[in-house]
Amino acid sequence: ISITGLCLLPLSVFVDLMAAVWQQVLAVDARCEDPRAQGARGHRRSVSRGSYQLQAQMNRAVYDERPPGSLVPTSVAEASRAMAGDTTLSENYAFAGMHHIFDQHVDSAVPRLQFANDDKHLLAGCSLDGTLSIMTLSPPPPAVKVTLKGHAGPVTDFAWSLSNDIIVSTSKDGTLRIWNTEDGRCIREVADPEGSELLCCTFQPMNNNLTVVGNSKHHLQVVNISTGKKVKGGSSKLTGRVLSLSFDAPGRILWAGDDRGSIFSFLFDMATGKLTKAKRLVVHEGSSISSITARSWISREARDPSLLVNACVNKLLLYRVVDNEGTLQLKRSFPIQHGSQPLHSIFCPLMSFRQGACVVTGSEDACVYFFDVERNTKAIVNKLQGHSGPVLDVSFNCDESLLASSDAAGMVIIWRREQK
Repeated sequence: ISITGLCLLPLSVFVDLMAAVWQQVLAVDARCEDPRAQGARGHRRSVSRGSYQLQAQMNRAVYDERPPGSLVPTSVAEASRAMAGDTTLSENYAFAGMHHIFDQHVDSAVPRLQFANDDKHLLAGCSLDGTLSIMTLSPPPPAVKVTLKGHAGPVTDFAWSLSNDIIVSTSKDGTLRIWNTEDGRCIREVADPEGSELLCCTFQPMNNNLTVVGNSKHHLQVVNISTGKKVKGGSSKLTGRVLSLSFDAPGRILWAGDDRGSIFSFLFDMATGKLTKAKRLVVHEGSSISSITARSWISREARDPSLLVNACVNKLLLYRVVDNEGTLQLKRSFPIQHGSQPLHSIFCPLMSFRQGACVVTGSEDACVYFFDVERNTKAIVNKLQGHSGPVLDVSFNCDESLLASSDAAGMVIIWRREQK
């Protein structure tokens, strides 16, 4: 079917067609365990940008046609359910133990950790020692593939591009750096015009030429990484140091958290990169918002746009997004130890179509916690112990077979899910 033909199709037909195509993409993931499909280098399948643009088109079509609470296309639901397996949450998040420990950053905290997009075995982390590491878990043994060196100060945050060929990182040295993930080469360095510490960054999900950066002088800025220049109209000011950023899936809403306890929502103009301040929520005056993660589909095949927030209030907070301006309403909270450290949390990647819904967070008591957000009592699904200091970040690979966690002592632990 030509592009013109697609445009003439009824929206409902277009959604079903795109869902069927996307199911085939997911089927490729299911075949990645076959050694014959891996090739000589072992498994690392870097999905083309077109695949993600296709998913983005599906997301927009679903958002536009279906009201909150409605079901997603059946083919997508079935594909995700097949990946998750017919297991309970407790069974699915039972871990057999440590798969590997990386200690190349020992004695310097690893504040951020993230598996590459749609990849089982490629992982990156940044450290307060001024470097980033890209680690491979297969073929065995696990090893550090390349170390990214160049920052003159602690690295505070980083993000993978959709195609995993680029990493952007921020540092207290006041620079944003763009890296080639194959050879570790720094492609570009962008200095903060105010000379302030850069504390967080994130890619615009629909346009990876654009990155949003937050600094210690309360400013947000959209940067074009191809030119290294600021985007006109793409800046705004918060009430405190900008610590955390997250877009919704379509890239229309950006949330930013600061060290004064506020979360701001911004409307993002896809054509120009302009930011428009929309809403503000004070979570707790003076408590740092160290992590924000957005999720459009929470559980049971129903749309429930949500925001997962770590704030220094000894709780993990789950908010419901109630409108198109990013207004937040508290849905649940879960007790953890969080008073001062920059803790982070995640939604489990395959939870959307399984009975129940799980989130994972670090904690200052050196543990990793799994919570079922739909369980009214005894919400803890699992608890992992093994770190010697506060657990700062957690990340699942694409099929949830491995979980990575990092701590304030510089240790990175890879946990292996128990096979049923």
